[in-house]
Amino acid sequence: MTDLTIRRATAEDLPAIVALLADDALGATRESPDDLTPYRAAFARVDGDPHQHLVAAERAGRTVGTLQLTVIPGLSRKGSTRTVIEAVRIHADERGSGLGTELIQWAIERSRELGADLVQLTSDATRTDAHRFYEKLGFVPSHVGFKLQL
Repeated sequence: MTDLTIRRATAEDLPAIVALLADDALGATRESPDDLTPYRAAFARVDGDPHQHLVAAERAGRTVGTLQLTVIPGLSRKGSTRTVIEAVRIHADERGSGLGTELIQWAIERSRELGADLVQLTSDATRTDAHRFYEKLGFVPSHVGFKLQL
């Protein structure tokens, strides 16, 4: 298997990343890979924020995975810094290959390098396979999350 590179995403990665975001039952209802206009504006905001780390996992010149790591300095937990892992996506033909584990382990190690004391993530309640995956990696389901659509 070709070596994996995990690197900061660039604007050129947007089509592949958006396609990954749209490639499941939930993403298909909320993403629009045919119109990258809103994603370009969002990418500019993310890329310009030093607390955001949007990455592309690349194998043989092809984007096969992505995630976004956000650093949140805080006062709780005695002033701890935490990171949040979001939007983890693995290309369909790479699922089950260990790529997801590599990508999450990269995010955990990067969190340590960034001085985080805690790594957290959220996962849609319907993604039960993902929940089992995260638990196998040591994550504990510790909270109930809430959203308010604006």
